[in-house]
Amino acid sequence: MSKKVKAEEMEEAVSQENISTEENGENQKENSGKSTLTEEEELREDLAKEKDKFLRLFAEFENYKKRTSKERMDLFKTAGQEVIVSLLPVIDDFDRALKELAKSDDTEMFKGVELISTKLRETLKSKGLEEVVVKQGDAFDAEVHDAITQIAAPNKKLKGKIIDIIEKGYKLGDRIIRHPKVVYGN
Repeated sequence: MSKKVKAEEMEEAVSQENISTEENGENQKENSGKSTLTEEEELREDLAKEKDKFLRLFAEFENYKKRTSKERMDLFKTAGQEVIVSLLPVIDDFDRALKELAKSDDTEMFKGVELISTKLRETLKSKGLEEVVVKQGDAFDAEVHDAITQIAAPNKKLKGKIIDIIEKGYKLGDRIIRHPKVVYGN
C-alpha cells in the first residue's frame, strides 16, 4: 500500500503542478496583456505630446509669418523715408524762391521754378508724402505741433492757439516725419 499511496501522492502532485502551471500561464498572459495596454497607453501619450508640440510649433510659425509680413509692409510704406526727409529742405527752398520770384517782374522764371516745384511735390505725394495742414488760429496740439516759442496772445481769442507757422510739417502715410514748427499764444 505504500506503493499505491506514493503513486497517488505523485499523481496528485503532478496534477497540482499542471494546475499551477496553467494558472501561471494564464497569469503570464494577463500580465503580458497588461503590458501591451501600458505600452499602447505610453504610445498614445507620446503621440499626444508630439501632436501638442507640433501644434505649438505650427502656431509659432504662423505668428512669425504674420509678424514678418507686417514688418515688411511697414518697411515698404516707409522705405523711402530717409530720402524724403532729406528732400524736405529742398521743398522749403522752393517755397522761399517762389515767394521772392513772385515779387519780381520775371514771370517766365517764376513759371519755370513753379513747374519744377510742382513736379517735385507731385512725385513725393505719389510716394505717400502729405503736408500737415496747420493754419493761424488753430488750437495748439503738443503731439502734432512743435512749439518754437510762445508769445503773449494779441487778443483773448488767440490764447492757446497758433499765431505763426515757421516751418511746414509733413507726414508719410499716417506717421509724422517732420512736425510743423509754430509760435503759439499764451
